[in-house]
Amino acid sequence: MQGNKMIRLNCDMGESFGIWKMGADEQIMPYISLANLACGFHASDAVTMNRSVELAKKDNVTIGAHPSYQDLVGFGRRSISCSLEEIKSKVLYQLGALYAFCKSHGTTVAYVKPHGALYNDMMRDQNIYKAILSAVAAFDKNIKLMILSNPNNEAFEYTAKMYGITLIYEVFADRNYNDDGTLVSRMLPNAVITDELEIMQRVKTLKEYGFLESINSKRLYLKADTICVHGDTEDALNFVKSLYKVLN
Repeated sequence: MQGNKMIRLNCDMGESFGIWKMGADEQIMPYISLANLACGFHASDAVTMNRSVELAKKDNVTIGAHPSYQDLVGFGRRSISCSLEEIKSKVLYQLGALYAFCKSHGTTVAYVKPHGALYNDMMRDQNIYKAILSAVAAFDKNIKLMILSNPNNEAFEYTAKMYGITLIYEVFADRNYNDDGTLVSRMLPNAVITDELEIMQRVKTLKEYGFLESINSKRLYLKADTICVHGDTEDALNFVKSLYKVLN
């Protein structure tokens, strides 16, 4: 299987809140293509959203909404029991908030990438996935949805087409995968890969040959439109710069 020569970097951003600052958004923004901007439910506030949109537009970075469960205390990393109507409404609410700031700056929301627990729940529960698709479609069918690329992409794509939504396939270079294409749980010790050289080699392999190796060395052939990088880790800027060089 051929790799994808045009893999873009995406990063979760705009996650400061009030006087609390998170991430090196200003430094990292020029090296990414897609900015997933928090919408107020797990992080961010009105001023932060406004500044984040302004920053992304200045660096010509595509803007995506990063909605979550309503969980500021848990940073959106806890699953919260919600009805499907609630999930659809919460995604619409957050998407609309970010869109207002985009409109004020003469730009727009190009895609949605759910955050944290909502992202994980979307990937394991088709009903939650459909609720999110329904929210995006109700707002604007030109907005895409970012999902975790996996060996079962065809099923996700079939469902997305029912709602008229195009998917963006995301891969994590610094996370270990199970043999079935799911991410190793962060509750386990080997969930995150910290060796930068190993991560860079994984990205090169994905770009050239289209696969990543699972934690058990099984080759996982994954469609990769974008790789997620994290802007809030130690030495994040140099890490993002290194990935940028590998992909460009």
